[in-house]
Amino acid sequence: MEIGKNRVVSLTYTLTINSGEVVDTATNEQPFTFIHGLGMTLPLFESNLQNLKAGDAFDFNIDAENGYGISSEEFKVSIPREVFNGPEVPADILQIGNMVPMQDQDGNPMNGVILEFDDSTVKIDFNHPLADQDLTFKGEIISVREATSEELDHGHVHGPGGHHH
Repeated sequence: MEIGKNRVVSLTYTLTINSGEVVDTATNEQPFTFIHGLGMTLPLFESNLQNLKAGDAFDFNIDAENGYGISSEEFKVSIPREVFNGPEVPADILQIGNMVPMQDQDGNPMNGVILEFDDSTVKIDFNHPLADQDLTFKGEIISVREATSEELDHGHVHGPGGHHH
């Protein structure tokens, strides 16, 4: 069966960036499993996998602009330090380089990296950690199957390699 819309794909991959550094992997023991065509991955990741079958190898590049984007100064934001006060905030969270979980004004989760802080503000970089990086994916398709109606309704894979209820 070929990879196409609404099919569950399990695959292995190694993701490297410009420097050749490996930044992510999926293995046979812990594959990456997703429903193709639901926008769960980068659009060019999906299009490069289109029509492949179990056992097929892949090796493709996605440039930074079409991957996680080009970093922007407007995603480096100063936030009042008092946001980081309170009993639910770890006392040692304010350290340069720390990744901090935050929410946007609509309650959507987002992570940022602390760039600097002083007594009144904390400057956080909300650019994706892989912004400005060209991506190289190499791997192999393990399996392809039709997604169940329940998986499509829920928007994620159930069972091995996916979400378990």
